[in-house]
Amino acid sequence: MWAPWVISGFTVIAVYYLDRWENRHIKSLFDWIPAILLAYIIPAIISYAFNVDYSQAEIHNFSRDYFIPLAIIAVMSSLSLGQLKSIGYKPILVFVAGSFFIAVFPIVLMLLFSESELISKTLVTENYWMGIPPIVGSWIGGSTSQLVLKELVECPENIFLTVLVMDNILVNVWTILMFQTIKKSEILNKWFRVSDVAIPEDIRLEKGSKWNPWLCALVLLIIVVVSNYLIDSFIVKVVLLSFLGLALSNFLSKWNFGFALKSGGILIIVVMAVLGLKLQIATLGFNLPFFGFLCVWLLGHFIFMVLVAKALNVNMAWVPIASMANVGGIATAPAVTAAYNLKWMPHAIVLAILSMATGTFWGMLTIWLFRSFVV
Repeated sequence: MWAPWVISGFTVIAVYYLDRWENRHIKSLFDWIPAILLAYIIPAIISYAFNVDYSQAEIHNFSRDYFIPLAIIAVMSSLSLGQLKSIGYKPILVFVAGSFFIAVFPIVLMLLFSESELISKTLVTENYWMGIPPIVGSWIGGSTSQLVLKELVECPENIFLTVLVMDNILVNVWTILMFQTIKKSEILNKWFRVSDVAIPEDIRLEKGSKWNPWLCALVLLIIVVVSNYLIDSFIVKVVLLSFLGLALSNFLSKWNFGFALKSGGILIIVVMAVLGLKLQIATLGFNLPFFGFLCVWLLGHFIFMVLVAKALNVNMAWVPIASMANVGGIATAPAVTAAYNLKWMPHAIVLAILSMATGTFWGMLTIWLFRSFVV
């Protein structure tokens, strides 16, 4: 089926050139809807208009095998370890605070409001609490952690299906909100009187000749193809490609950092266009009280990270980045980051990798807390 490829290709080309069109009205559009977010929305609108579902199309497997790995290694190969070190520990603490809140908040809420109808009826009697650990896994670790935790908690299929629908809707809305929030970072810094708002600078001095872009592209492609041939686990592949990207940028003196960063930005648009094919605008049907609980949960996660960022006096831009590294994952975290500053994309990927590596363990903590103190 070529339709998903045509839609994705059209989206990428249209967004790429619209973003560079010096038109006042187009510029005002991108002030509200960043190019990367537009790439996410257009395929969904087309799918909705023609009443087709491309969520299971083969292009998603291709994207997982090639587009996402290429984006990861390209972006990571634009990063120097010295640049990463210059960020410091504070953004990581903000991220960990977000993960901690996601894993622990449901238990705290259930203990505080155990007599409420939402807790006593929906979560306990109707067993919707079993859908919470898979959500913890989805938000922090991704689909792999979600499925592992579903089996660990023995979540019933009907509840799990409902959770999937609500999770999909909420994460899509949250992604849009984080795109807008990161653009308001300077306002948040002023509101919370954050003085440490420095943007990481590129500390590399690119002197002398660099590798030809075609040679760089060939090297990246060969590495991804070989990794697909040798490695089955997506998480292992992501971690390995990230380290290989760092090796390219830090041990090859002639590596073309500028090409790596630019190609990584374009590949992120490609990944978002493919992800947009999974966004089903017409998807509805969920447990309203439980959905309200999820909204409070996610909003609390954001507020908690804002308070931690304020306490650490760290740039508020790290809050939406850390939130998307938790909730969105390896594709959307750098995408949201790119709407603020391309140079931060590698750091967003590092946080997203940390999320993927720890999601299952946070979910296991949630299950243990539930079984020890609630049910």
